[in-house]
Amino acid sequence: MSLISRRKFVYASTLLGVGLKFISPSNIFASKNNSVIRPVVISTWDRDRKPNLKAWEILANGGNSLDAVEQGVRVAEDDPENNSVGYGGLPDENGIVTLDASIMDWKGRAGAVAFLQNIKNPISVARLVMEKTKHVMLAGEGAKRFALAYGFKEENLLTEKSRQAWIKWKESLSKEDNWIGNESHDTITMLAIDKDGNISGACTTSGLRWKIHGRVGDSPIIGAGLYVDNDVGAAGATGVGETIMRTLGSFLIVEKMREGMSPQEACEFAVKRLIEKNKNIIKEPYQAAFIALNKKGEIGAYAVRDGFDYVVSMNGETNGYKSKFEIKE
Repeated sequence: MSLISRRKFVYASTLLGVGLKFISPSNIFASKNNSVIRPVVISTWDRDRKPNLKAWEILANGGNSLDAVEQGVRVAEDDPENNSVGYGGLPDENGIVTLDASIMDWKGRAGAVAFLQNIKNPISVARLVMEKTKHVMLAGEGAKRFALAYGFKEENLLTEKSRQAWIKWKESLSKEDNWIGNESHDTITMLAIDKDGNISGACTTSGLRWKIHGRVGDSPIIGAGLYVDNDVGAAGATGVGETIMRTLGSFLIVEKMREGMSPQEACEFAVKRLIEKNKNIIKEPYQAAFIALNKKGEIGAYAVRDGFDYVVSMNGETNGYKSKFEIKE
């Protein structure tokens, strides 16, 4: 890393929790005169920005996009204060933490795990599925045994804080409860393009809180929670996965970029499609959002409702932004 780049990285690191969270990005991520911006990292939800900073560190040191997204989202998986990803994630109706994750690289390879229990880093298990097997997805007990065979340790992922939240929910559960609330859900999805122009993506989550035991969301579904095509770009999702799965939103965004849409235009198209295709199923659309990155390093983000934000690392800086959204309350 050059001295200038290192100074920029250190400066960005010191801005943890400061940044530009409520500045609208408008067209600042559109490249000028067909210029190319590399490397770039974009991820869902502006929490503490540590996942982005980890990914950026790898890219700034010449690393590839696959290592960057895997190591970046692992930061969120390891954080007990993040109650919707990995360790500390809120459990299902039975008080059990179950994890879903997927990963894709520039070669078109993909790996995923679903309904994984007692394994801390599902994104790394998903990468092993991608690199060590001929499969794309492993689920449940089989996914856990696979992880154990590769040296992962079985451990309890339910923190005391999450257990107390589950107990409180159980005490207030009514006959009208349908296991899904109209709430934001902060799955972390991360997309990156490295100095060589290679794109990768990762998506990891503990799923909807209090979900029915056995439920799997969009995050491990290739084309729904995540999709990468190195000729075009990548897209990823967050939010209530049922609405995202019904439209294969991430695949749709990449295909719209292939047709010539910008990442922002493609995200807006996918959100409008999601709302339209779910209108006969649910009265009011649940929150869902998409991020996208194209081959030029341009990015986009759009949500169903207000409240979604995201983080971008480029040009040695890491900042948060508030997303535009479709439904005005």
